[in-house]
Amino acid sequence: MFAAWKNWRDARRVRKMGYTRQEWEAAVGDWPLMARFEGKERTVLFDLSLRFLARKSIASGGGFAYTDAMCLKVATMACVPILYLGLDWYDGWYTVILYEGAFIPNRPHLSEDGVVHAQGPVLAGEAWHQGPVILSWDAISDACAPDNRASNVVIHEMSHKLDMRRNGANGRPPLHTGMNPKQWHDTFTACWEELLSDYQHHRPMPVDAYALTGPGEFFAVCSEAFFEGPDQLYKDWPALYRLLAQFYRQGER
Repeated sequence: MFAAWKNWRDARRVRKMGYTRQEWEAAVGDWPLMARFEGKERTVLFDLSLRFLARKSIASGGGFAYTDAMCLKVATMACVPILYLGLDWYDGWYTVILYEGAFIPNRPHLSEDGVVHAQGPVLAGEAWHQGPVILSWDAISDACAPDNRASNVVIHEMSHKLDMRRNGANGRPPLHTGMNPKQWHDTFTACWEELLSDYQHHRPMPVDAYALTGPGEFFAVCSEAFFEGPDQLYKDWPALYRLLAQFYRQGER
C-alpha cells in the first residue's frame, strides 16, 4: 500500500514539473553513454529520471544559476546505476547540491600528515551518509567530452550512496541474493593489489589511481569504469566486471 502511495505521489509531482520527452532528449543528447539505451529501456530511464527529480531537490551551491536541462542531465546520470535496481535504493536522502565548479567543504579536514585544517580539499563531488550529494557542474560536463576516460562524478558519488546502504562506504554494498560475499571480497582485493602494484611500479593502470584511496573509492571508481568504459574494464578485470554486472543487474557478458 505504501509503495502504491509513493508511485501516486511521484506521478503527481512529475506532472506538476511538466518536463517533456523532447526536453529530456535535448538535455542528455551530448552524453555518449546514452547511445547505449534504446526503445523501452530508454523510456524507462526517462521515467525514472523524472521520478528522481520528484523525490530529490536540486539546490544551488555558491549561488550557481543552474537550468532545468542541467537538472535533467544530473537525474539521468544518477539513474543509470539504479535502472535495474529501482529508485528506492536512493531512499534516506533528499538533496543534490550543484556548484558551478570545484568546491571546498567548510569543515575541518585531517590531512595525511596528521595536520587538522580548517577546510577540506578542493572537490568535484561528495556524498554524505544520510545527507546530500554535492556535485560540480564542470566535472559533470567532463563526462560528456569526447575524450572522457571512463570518469563520471555523478555515477561516482551515487555509487557511494549505494555503498552506504550497508555499514558505510566500505566498498561492499548490499549484495543481492545469490551473490557470494567472499567472492566479492576476494576479487576486489586481488584487483586492488594489482592496481597498487601497477601504481608502485609506474605501469599503466586499469582505473584511476584515486581508487587506491580506500575500499569505498575503489568501488566508486570501478563503478565509473563499468558504465563509462565497460569494454576496457572487462578486458582488464573480467571477474570484477562480472560482479559489478551482477550487482547493477545490467551489462552482463
